[in-house]
Amino acid sequence: MSSLHLNEIERVETISQEDFYTHYVKKQKPVVIEKLTKDWPAYTKWNLEYIKSIAGDKTVPLYDDRPVSYKDGFNEAHAKMKMSDYIDLLQSKPTNYRIFLYNLMKEAPALQNDFKWPKIGLKLIKQLPMLFFGGENSKVFMHYDIDYSNILHFHFHGKKQCILFSQEATPYLYKIPHSLISREDIDFENPDFEKFPALKKAKGFICNLNHGEMLYMPEGYWHYMKYITPGFSMSLRALPKKPKHLFKAVYNVFIMRHFDNFMRKRKGQAWIDYKNEKAIIDTHKNIA
Repeated sequence: MSSLHLNEIERVETISQEDFYTHYVKKQKPVVIEKLTKDWPAYTKWNLEYIKSIAGDKTVPLYDDRPVSYKDGFNEAHAKMKMSDYIDLLQSKPTNYRIFLYNLMKEAPALQNDFKWPKIGLKLIKQLPMLFFGGENSKVFMHYDIDYSNILHFHFHGKKQCILFSQEATPYLYKIPHSLISREDIDFENPDFEKFPALKKAKGFICNLNHGEMLYMPEGYWHYMKYITPGFSMSLRALPKKPKHLFKAVYNVFIMRHFDNFMRKRKGQAWIDYKNEKAIIDTHKNIA
């Protein structure tokens, strides 16, 4: 099997607010900033043991890589565990369990003192940031965010691989209708081009994030994440600037997800199977 058409994401150590906005936000181009967090307390403090020490007693929602089921609600957790037990699991062996979009800073307010809102040319939404945790080799399926936000994605403790595609690649990514994901049986590290030939036309980006580094993901960008080592990440967000993306975000939040939940309850697994098959049919029309 061949590999995807991916270019390395540009990297800079530091950057001015003006240059970041001009060269990356305005052009909707991803970039890794290596030293944006150097003056944050989090840079020296944030590791799994620190999280365990201040939030070990919290019960956290866990997700794994099982296929979407009609029995699952939108972003419904697959299991729950004490944070201390979860971190012990992360450090003892590979696991598919991940923490996804968890508001840990509300549960452990001390974390709020460890980061700074970066002045980087984006009007960031000043809500408490969400955190994401994963074990060695755990993966986050290819998807884009429901609100089409511009995302500043900071990684801590170890290394994480990120594969990105812009919305321009959507016709070739086997997007599931009425959802934000691609076909879950696609291995984006080793794609089967016989089964999924449209992937050959998709052009994307790749990077490895190290401790303290920040990845800028422009609005609506597809992203696939793999934790090379156990670790965790934090995202800060800014609303989409393009009117069409803002409109789609409103549609996704207020109509799409509710319609999908309704159809899961009404049609059951037949709805999931229909969407998976429709993703193949619709995508292959784009390369016919």
